[in-house]
Amino acid sequence: MKKIKITEETKKDILSNLLKRNPNQYGKYQEAVDSILKDVRENGEKAVFEYTEKFDGFKLTKENFKVTKEEIDNAYALVDSELVEIIKRSKANIVKYHEKQVRQSFFDAEEPGKLLGQRITPLERVGVYVPGGKASYPSTVLMDVLPAFVAGVKDIIVCTPCNKDGLVNPVTLVAASIAGATEIYKCGGAQAIAAMAYGIESMKKVDKIVGPGNIYVALAKKAVYGYVNIDSIAGPSEILVLADETANPKFVAADLLSQAEHDELASSILVTTSSKLADDVSTEVEKFTEVLSRKGIIEKSLENYGYLLVADNMEDAISVVNEIASEHLEIITKDPWDTMTKVRNAGAIFLGEYSSEPLGDYFAGPNHTLPTNGTARFFSPLSVDDFIKKSSVIFYSKDALKEVKDDIVAFAKSEGLTAHANSISVRFE
Repeated sequence: MKKIKITEETKKDILSNLLKRNPNQYGKYQEAVDSILKDVRENGEKAVFEYTEKFDGFKLTKENFKVTKEEIDNAYALVDSELVEIIKRSKANIVKYHEKQVRQSFFDAEEPGKLLGQRITPLERVGVYVPGGKASYPSTVLMDVLPAFVAGVKDIIVCTPCNKDGLVNPVTLVAASIAGATEIYKCGGAQAIAAMAYGIESMKKVDKIVGPGNIYVALAKKAVYGYVNIDSIAGPSEILVLADETANPKFVAADLLSQAEHDELASSILVTTSSKLADDVSTEVEKFTEVLSRKGIIEKSLENYGYLLVADNMEDAISVVNEIASEHLEIITKDPWDTMTKVRNAGAIFLGEYSSEPLGDYFAGPNHTLPTNGTARFFSPLSVDDFIKKSSVIFYSKDALKEVKDDIVAFAKSEGLTAHANSISVRFE
């Protein structure tokens, strides 16, 4: 990890380096993604099946495309029963947290003959993309499906790759079943995004697509935005730890590495007012890295995007935190609650030395689908709000409209829209 003294110049260099990880920078993949999207849009499930055979080595048909109840039952038999119970306990925490986000419609009759309101309805059908490959991510299944479930979405479909034998990771299936997914399909990559966005013979189109994926998935989601809604263009994972001299360097090092192991583009940053803490953390990082299973990935991640940033004071440290706007922010200071009040930009905030980032990844309840690459400046974590839509409601009686009709007519005429004006005045001729 690079130890750097914070100045205006070094801050600019760091921000510029971090932004290189943005999926929008990988234009060389866009042509391939666009070709897949066009093919699926024109040829439907035939194209999806062909890409699945090409990339995943399994020949899909109408009969085996959708995961069956028998396959889900078999998955339960393959997953350790204790893990099943852990997934259920995690679900309970996630549901409890997200139920507090549920909004109600409102109607306000301030004056006689006038009622204004907002009607909230859930989306009808959403698609959740779940990465496949060698690893399984049941926590991501829960975090993406459950807010939609709590919001009241009727159809929640999951798309995830299968292996060359046509089998989906059993833990993924169990998590999707527990979370309340209504349909699960065996397809991944850009072709899965296209199928959900445009609809194919064996799968109706969705209203919104959520969930992480590789660069092809990220660019495909960006390209179909407008045909459907999406959650965000997810970039590589990142963690920023804001700490002072009171922090335990072993804890800080362990937390930084929890994100570095994700992939070589992951970012792990310590911002501290203590040069000694930075040195001690560096030592602990080296010790941990030697014994961790994903050593190669961790070393590459830290080499490219690992920083130990030393600030003159906490004010400068917090300024850097707000500039970076990290996906995960841990605050390990003498008074983390006070420090938090000065932080404006972060996806999720973890307070104190026992609130480590994996607590949020798996179990606490708040969503772990978070804004990355500085987008925490204007984006929020995935929530129930992502799965609802709002309609304005307006009612005026004749007497209520009569009081304001002249104002509306004058306003419309000022814009040269005489048909608008006539729509009001005709009611009082």
